[in-house]
Amino acid sequence: MIEDTIIAQATTPGKSGISIVRISGKKSLEIAKQIFSRFKNDVVPNYMYLGKINLGEIEDKGFGVYFKEPNSFTGEDVVEFQCHGGFLVAQKIIEQCLKFGARLATPGEFSKRAFLNGKMSLDQAEGVVDTINAETDSQLKASNDITNGALFKLVVNQQNVLTDILSEIEVNLDYPEHDIEYETKESIKKRLEVILEEIQSLIATEQKGKLIRKGVNVAIVGKTNVGKSSLLNALLNYEQAIVTDIEGTTRDIVTGSLEYKGFIFNFFDTAGIRQTTDQIENIGIEKAKKALETCDIVLLVLDASRELDEQDKENIDLIKQKKSIVVLNKCDLPSKFAYTDKCIKVSAKNRVNTENLKQQLYDLALSGCNANSQIVLTNARHIEVLKETRDMLLSTIQSVIDLPLDCSALDVKTIWEKLGEITGNTASEDIIDKIFSKFCLGK
Repeated sequence: MIEDTIIAQATTPGKSGISIVRISGKKSLEIAKQIFSRFKNDVVPNYMYLGKINLGEIEDKGFGVYFKEPNSFTGEDVVEFQCHGGFLVAQKIIEQCLKFGARLATPGEFSKRAFLNGKMSLDQAEGVVDTINAETDSQLKASNDITNGALFKLVVNQQNVLTDILSEIEVNLDYPEHDIEYETKESIKKRLEVILEEIQSLIATEQKGKLIRKGVNVAIVGKTNVGKSSLLNALLNYEQAIVTDIEGTTRDIVTGSLEYKGFIFNFFDTAGIRQTTDQIENIGIEKAKKALETCDIVLLVLDASRELDEQDKENIDLIKQKKSIVVLNKCDLPSKFAYTDKCIKVSAKNRVNTENLKQQLYDLALSGCNANSQIVLTNARHIEVLKETRDMLLSTIQSVIDLPLDCSALDVKTIWEKLGEITGNTASEDIIDKIFSKFCLGK
């Protein structure tokens, strides 16, 4: 049982309307009574009081609320103060509470106590962090599903099936005279195959989850003066890159990001790819080729008002192995280029058809993300544990008919324990500490 009482500011330090200071532990109310005027008599849980908070030589007018264990975020007695915003007032409250027996919380310690006290699973705690860090609708949706227990429920259901299998094996081992071992093995195999299918469905969301978490990196490439920088500005709807008629204006990579339908698209406007003796420009061209290799999608920009030349053809060859869209820019000018269905016509200068280009980027980014699962996994740890579980299941399914039941029981138990690393009921202390160390102070 945790004996000490911890304190930290739960809101971001800095100037704001209010700041929240949180205390958790057995002495929370006792400590709070020493500094809050309205906590002198009996305190009603879950009721917010307006009173004076002792800051030492001065007082602040604010609110205090007491949450009685186990009905609190951490599962312990918790007191929260709402005081005037700013770094100093909250810091004074913390200093006063430290004098009366609290200690400063470590990053993520409130959430760790919630996990240890059974208020949330390990995956739900990670979902909380992702919710805090969410910057797009898709990130918020994915983290909200985890926080609300979608993955937890699925894993627990799978572990329950595995527990039933272990119980059935135990019965067969205790009563071998019934001679139903073969039927039991067939039943075990079928149930393991159902779990395997569910896990493979979750793993199939990895690519989509990665795009949600990191965004889609898009390299804008092409030869000089085809309108790459103009296209970047048109996609972003603001002037990010310098645009001139001088060839080789862009010598270094210019970046910009756009949120579209819940996904972040990170654009990299590159130097024009061409043959040149300019040493500085050549450095930019090498960076352009590297961006092309490492990006998720390539936008190859061609000038529709010019005929296709050898450099254009070389650039087309460069993108053959990449997810790519060929953009025919300057469609407002007389065309000298044979249009095909594999190209999209735009006028970056006049912002013509750029919205359709964004939609094509979105569709191309999600192509291949054929996930049937309602849950989209964005957490690399969850994916890794599930992949290890999948491999164990495949091995056990292949061997369960031929192996003695007691051997299969060991394999099933190992699978059960591996799944438990997601929810935390079999996770090692090192894993738990590492996860909660990533949390912010006060959470």
